[in-house]
Amino acid sequence: MSDDDDAAVAALSARGPGRMLPDLDRITALLDVLGSPQLAYPTVHVTGTNGKGSIVRMVGALCSAAGLSAGTYTSPHLQSVRERLSLAGRPIGTARFAELHAEVDALARLIDDQRDDRVTYFELLTAMAFAWFADVPVDVGVIEVGMGGRWDATNLVRGDVAVLGEVDVDHPQLGGTPAEVASEKVGIIKPGSIVVNAEQTGEVQALVEAAVADNDATLVQFGRDVTVVDRRVAIGGQLVSLRVGDRVIDEILLPLHGAHQARNAALALGAFSALTGAAFDEMDDDVVRHGLEAAQVPGRLEVVHRDPTVLLDGAHNPHGARAAALALAEAFEFRELVLVAGCLDDKDVTGILRELRDVASHVILTTSPSPRAAPLERITAVAEELWRDRNVVVDAVASLDDALTRAESLAGEGDGILVAGSLTTVGAARDRYLPLADDDGDHVVIAPDDEDELDEDDVAEAAELLADETQFASALEALLEDDPDADQYEPDDVSDGEHDPPGDDDDR
Repeated sequence: MSDDDDAAVAALSARGPGRMLPDLDRITALLDVLGSPQLAYPTVHVTGTNGKGSIVRMVGALCSAAGLSAGTYTSPHLQSVRERLSLAGRPIGTARFAELHAEVDALARLIDDQRDDRVTYFELLTAMAFAWFADVPVDVGVIEVGMGGRWDATNLVRGDVAVLGEVDVDHPQLGGTPAEVASEKVGIIKPGSIVVNAEQTGEVQALVEAAVADNDATLVQFGRDVTVVDRRVAIGGQLVSLRVGDRVIDEILLPLHGAHQARNAALALGAFSALTGAAFDEMDDDVVRHGLEAAQVPGRLEVVHRDPTVLLDGAHNPHGARAAALALAEAFEFRELVLVAGCLDDKDVTGILRELRDVASHVILTTSPSPRAAPLERITAVAEELWRDRNVVVDAVASLDDALTRAESLAGEGDGILVAGSLTTVGAARDRYLPLADDDGDHVVIAPDDEDELDEDDVAEAAELLADETQFASALEALLEDDPDADQYEPDDVSDGEHDPPGDDDDR
């Protein structure tokens, strides 16, 4: 990490990562002075309680497989804030991140001077992502809601396609029932948009359908318009068959575990189909296969170490922990499983650990490396009560690093280790097993095998042609006439807008 990048991260953090204000005033003002970059490209906007990040990454991977430049914005990050801003699956580089921060922060400080409440950490980061995507420029932005939807800083995007993953209770600020949470999340639905909706409970489904009707939107419903036709466990993930409309695409090797990820893949495919419109009908099935097979979702039942096998899952609410437990039981056959868990204090610690009760043979509680960490005494007391009748040993180890060392010493041949409970815990564990590389991501390197070799005569001939425009035009015409494939070039090979993602050219 460069000194400039360190300074940018420090300045960003000084705005208070946990500070949230339920309005769009500051982000609206900031994006206005930036020239509304979020309107320069079509967007897929993703909300839900769990699976948002997975869906965003899958849609991004599908876009890349189809030759579309996709900028993805996710939160929170595991190891570096730069992970949140990504292009074609690659995080923004350190140098560009520092430059971008300097550019946007200068405008944010002008807005700060005019207000009593400063631009927040998340608002500034969101504006940076939107500005970067417009500057690249991307063909499409795939944007994950930070929290909720209606008042989230991301909610100024065009929202050509809205995706609502499964809704449950998570953040207490959003409400205490799924219906209360959903009333905030449906706020991302824009007039005339296409809404891809997961299978929801009755009250939540009614709220989604009402919001779709109010906005004259089109509903693409899981189980009816998109669904998982078949799935079976495979090495490194699962083989799935997905249906969108009347079209079934089979034999997709999804490198993610669990029925929930198959459902997320179906939602991602529905969003991709809605985004690309008529072009999707002409795409080969292999585009979808290649896209989903390339999807990478760190921290979601991710194997980061072998001998012993160490899995990371950010399960930070009961719904996510339940999905992780089911996927773990289905995809792995461990003799014993050591659970290392560290939770945040504002989460349902009892609910999270209860969902993991049946998969753990030994439990190690630790402190999540976050200012919001649940006290070790609290989560230990919860765990001891939950596992009291299971004859399972419960240990408390204050340091995550020491907890992982302890888990490794306990895990024998055929055993596994699961690290879960919060994304901050998972991120710190990932630092241990998969530390970040020093590559700043700002340079495109062309391998020698990919380069056309030119000898001195070629270079001289090219220079001579370029020096004479008439001669150059004549040579180009002759080249096209002699090219046996030249007659295959049709107007459809050039983007004419018909197969572009939704959006007016003027807006892009």
